[in-house]
Amino acid sequence: MVLRFLIFLFWQLLGGAIGWWQGSAWGAALGAAVAAWVWFVLDMWRGGRMLRWLRQGDVQRGLELYGLWGEAVERVRRLVRQQQDLVRESDKRLQDILGALQASPNGVVLLDEEGRIEWCNDTAAEHFGFDPQRDALQSIRNLVRDPEFNAYLAEHDYARDVVLEGRGSTPSRPVRVSVHVHTYGEGRALLLSRDVTALEQAEAMRRDFVANVSHEIRTPLTVLTGFVETLQTLDLEAPDRARYLAMMAQQAARMQSVVQDLLTLSRLEGSPLPGMAEWTPVSSLLQRCEEESRALSALLTQNQAQGHVLEFDTGAAQWQDIAGSPAELQSALSNLISNAVRYTPGGGRIVVRWKRAADGGAVFSVQDTGPGIAPEHIPRLTERFYRVDRSRSRETGGTGLGLAIVKHVLQRHGASLDIRSTLGKGSTFSVHLPPARLRSS
Repeated sequence: MVLRFLIFLFWQLLGGAIGWWQGSAWGAALGAAVAAWVWFVLDMWRGGRMLRWLRQGDVQRGLELYGLWGEAVERVRRLVRQQQDLVRESDKRLQDILGALQASPNGVVLLDEEGRIEWCNDTAAEHFGFDPQRDALQSIRNLVRDPEFNAYLAEHDYARDVVLEGRGSTPSRPVRVSVHVHTYGEGRALLLSRDVTALEQAEAMRRDFVANVSHEIRTPLTVLTGFVETLQTLDLEAPDRARYLAMMAQQAARMQSVVQDLLTLSRLEGSPLPGMAEWTPVSSLLQRCEEESRALSALLTQNQAQGHVLEFDTGAAQWQDIAGSPAELQSALSNLISNAVRYTPGGGRIVVRWKRAADGGAVFSVQDTGPGIAPEHIPRLTERFYRVDRSRSRETGGTGLGLAIVKHVLQRHGASLDIRSTLGKGSTFSVHLPPARLRSS
């Protein structure tokens, strides 16, 4: 300000001196006025430059001005720089928040006042089939066409969640998604989705397990109780007494089988994983499986016109050892063969194969020509007490725990079970054994 005033005073004195030199007081006044106008025009020109600079919006572009206008330019540039730093910091925080929401295992959808999608993470896009780019600002009611979901939004009662059928859900592989809406701000909403398929399946398995255990033990106990009362109250002939005692022994054996399989499952779940120190020839395991399966087939088909056709294509197992618990492996492999024998009618064909896999492991498969299994039953076959045909299973002496034992044994040895079946044509159960468990003997 001082410099500006001194420059202005200099121009006035210079104009007055010129006017005085011309020899007139009026000339001095005129010179001072001209000098003031010259200064005013220059000042306006500098102000105009600054105004054009501000209108262009590129305040970081250099503008060389001096005096008051130069200081104003520098202060504007500094303020803009500070605001840009604040914007960058806010944008960074926003990206960090969105990154955290993106990494969330739950689906996250941000909705505006009209219920339109402002943003969603990849998990939510997978749950509902959204396209985060294409579906932005689309109404969620138009994209999730579920009557239960639309009723949930219309009620505005978000104290509870609602469970919907997820994208890609099929009868054989159901997908269930829990949706919960939380309101915030001025009419906005946060929608959280969570895949609860495993939780619902676990809850269903727990309920079925309790019900099945109760049923499996209660039925033989009821029969035993009835026979005991009969023997206590009636004076039976020796043949009738022997027949009743035989039926009681059969029911007791059935209960014993159920309890034994439950103890086996409990032991498998609680014992350490089998190590790699104990090696067993695969051929000896398969030989025992063959002997047991042929004996079971002869027992089940002794009153039928035709027996089973059993084929064992296990030549590739020669000179090969497997690491793990031989008792567990024997139980698992034998269980798969005995299931095929139990469910294949007389005259049916059962083929047992052992072949080496491309990755260095091996594949043990059991193929039968039985009645087959419907697709909706296949995912649940390894559940405890789950049966496709309960009456058929009890007739053949099954407890409903065989495949559950197989699954646990295979998991403990790093193997996997694959089930393929066609109704009316038969089933194939394949065990994929890892190469780390096998060696050439």
